[in-house]
Amino acid sequence: MTDTLPPKPPSRPEKVSLLRYLRLFRRDILSAQPEKLYRAWMAEFRTPFFRSFLVNDPALVKTVLTERPEDFPKSDRIGAGLRPLLGRSVFLTNGAVWRRQRRIIDPAFEGGRLKDTWPAMWAAGQGMLGRLHARAGGGAMDVEPEASHVTADVIFRTLFSLPIEDATAWDVFETFKAHQRSQPILNLAAFVRGPAWMPRFHSRQTKQTARRIRDLIGGLVDRRQAEIDAGEAPDDLATKIMTATDPETGARFSPGEMVDQVAIFFLAGHETSASALGWTLYLLATHPDWQDKVAAEAAALDGTFASLSKLRITRDVFREALRLYPPVPMMVREATKAETFRNRAVPKGAQIVLSPWHLHRQSRLWDRPDHFDPARWQTESGRQGQREAYMPFSSGPRVCTGAGFAMVEGVLLPALIARDFVIEPVAGRVPRPVAHLTVRAAEGIWLRFRPRRDTI
Repeated sequence: MTDTLPPKPPSRPEKVSLLRYLRLFRRDILSAQPEKLYRAWMAEFRTPFFRSFLVNDPALVKTVLTERPEDFPKSDRIGAGLRPLLGRSVFLTNGAVWRRQRRIIDPAFEGGRLKDTWPAMWAAGQGMLGRLHARAGGGAMDVEPEASHVTADVIFRTLFSLPIEDATAWDVFETFKAHQRSQPILNLAAFVRGPAWMPRFHSRQTKQTARRIRDLIGGLVDRRQAEIDAGEAPDDLATKIMTATDPETGARFSPGEMVDQVAIFFLAGHETSASALGWTLYLLATHPDWQDKVAAEAAALDGTFASLSKLRITRDVFREALRLYPPVPMMVREATKAETFRNRAVPKGAQIVLSPWHLHRQSRLWDRPDHFDPARWQTESGRQGQREAYMPFSSGPRVCTGAGFAMVEGVLLPALIARDFVIEPVAGRVPRPVAHLTVRAAEGIWLRFRPRRDTI
């Protein structure tokens, strides 16, 4: 087995000034943290504006996410930076509003309905293979743009039955890239709490691109509503959600609410999936023994949903990629009342930081936590880690509604690529993980693809 350690961001010195910390945090969330967090059960960080507690203790994580989620709602400190694009989507809301949104959304993503999205995912995968075959043998390529392309294609095909080549879909995709470049994870609201009317100082480009994306999505929603009214709408995710009613009130989403939800589906279902796909391909490239196993297994793919169940090794490879590179590295909750965690006082209003990145590499909970070892998922130690310290999609009532969807996509796409190509790393181009909204590579993930038939 190749024992190459996957790249990991350097940790900051134990003690730094607040100004240095803020600069590091703005550049990359992960390298702004000290090394001790990979072993600590809990750590406290104080600023003049708020106190935060990073929690790695599985029992406390369970308390916050599963046992008492209402006492620890999502913090608005990070959410405030996302509101120009996401509005009041299910990702940002709390309480009764969030519960109503989930009652309407969740049925569209139930396990039995995942099969309905398969043809769209398969078609997006075939488009991806066509692009890769056109470039294979042409030298090194950064796979992150292609990962973004294919995962955006999956979202538009499954949501609106539109390929990414559709003019509106492509416009959303391109505008979203510009929006990402203009939107830092931190703005004033992340550090200074104020009233709702307090300006958040979003850049002009951030506001313009968010408005453009929402206008484009609004057009798609209006078009779909007209198709629903005429009885001509395709049976995709958008139709399922727009025709779903709240079982308690009988109400549906308004057009504006639907725009909010589509915006988060695009962000969560495209950006996080692109992150996961890029790192999975890199790990396969640097571990050819596992790549060969995935390629052999992928020969069973025949275009049917049933054939996906045969990809057990690929599923373990993807799980391991999500462990090492969870797309969302940290989640922030807020204490609604004073608490005591591990005999330490946690004041009301404190930020509770839950870090899949650190929990997935917790040296007290995982064997060889920094190693890529898909075989761990078939051991009792790995299964225990999955139960206690694995949350790439969060957990509890707020677990990602699209987790099952992501697991289908995340297994299918790498399997298709490994079946058709030998994936190789590029000498001297080790990717450097950085985290803003998701875990990406600072200068891209550079790989080579050779048609596998050339090696037979």
